[in-house]
Amino acid sequence: MSDHPTTSSGLKIRLGTRRSRLAVTQSQWVADLLVQHGHEVELVEVVTEGDVSKAPLATMGGAGVFAAAIRHALTEQRVDLAVHSLKDLPVAPEPGLVVAAVPRRADARDALVARDGLTLGELPPGSVIGTGSPRRAAQLMALGLGLTIKAVRGNVETRLGYVRDGELDGVILARAGLDRLGLTQQITETLEPVQMLPAPGQGALALEVRADDAPIRAAVVALEDADARAAVTAERALLGALGAGCSAPIGALAEVTEDVDGSLEISLRAFAGTVDGSFDLRRSTNGPAKRAAELGADLARILLEDGAGEIIDLPAGQPPDPAPGERPPTGRAEAATRTGSSPTVIRDNSRHVPTSAAEREK
Repeated sequence: MSDHPTTSSGLKIRLGTRRSRLAVTQSQWVADLLVQHGHEVELVEVVTEGDVSKAPLATMGGAGVFAAAIRHALTEQRVDLAVHSLKDLPVAPEPGLVVAAVPRRADARDALVARDGLTLGELPPGSVIGTGSPRRAAQLMALGLGLTIKAVRGNVETRLGYVRDGELDGVILARAGLDRLGLTQQITETLEPVQMLPAPGQGALALEVRADDAPIRAAVVALEDADARAAVTAERALLGALGAGCSAPIGALAEVTEDVDGSLEISLRAFAGTVDGSFDLRRSTNGPAKRAAELGADLARILLEDGAGEIIDLPAGQPPDPAPGERPPTGRAEAATRTGSSPTVIRDNSRHVPTSAAEREK
């Protein structure tokens, strides 16, 4: 591979990005970090099928359509670095490419932007909530609030406009995107994980380079955040072990904490359900951060044992039939502790939505 152009203190890097305002904002944030390390960065906008098509993502192969064109530009050496929203990046690795760094993660939670400053618990039954995500739709319906879900697509500003113009009572978006665009003040409620688990990798960015491009790889690895990498590794390992794509009704959130002995621990929670909310599973586990991928795979196995495979494979909105002599989940909490070296796995279907202002402030 030919040498990269250099400046007096670093490299000249062509950074590939989608053309949406959010994608450019995220990419500019990465570019600014690289500039602080002495590099010169040029943003190169790449048009993806997901940007130009209005079809539902599921019909185009899921959120991975946003990554395909940028990866192609990277492989063809039209850009040196690709910045992806990690939640949109397929779990399977791309031959010849590697995620050289996962920078520090933004807020992974989802957020509601609703009319009149209302929260989920304050919206009256029948209120219309917009989202293009089966994961969000499944968890909203599982809350049992009597909401109506409407599939929407478009950039952040377009979706916020539906609420402003009265076409929708609210929309659910990733809080990280609203924060990055300076739209935090429009959030009427940040949804806690007990209400809605985010998409695996939500709030995190993936910095992808050619595997054989040692200079760029070395420059980018300086932006790596170990905690963010461990968390998304667990979440994406779960997604991969379930055999589910980016648009499957799967939620996951891993959080890294320091144990009393100074070692790093991961707490991983996951959700799988049908989009009509009639059947859902919530499970969690914890263990050493160095076992992040194993923890994700372990929790996926628990979900599959408890019926997630049937949920994921069923047509939208159709719950699986219970096995003879069994009852479907009722939403009551059930805990199971595994012995030996295996992690503790929590089976918990309980959910709660604060409805009063005093309760929300607790």
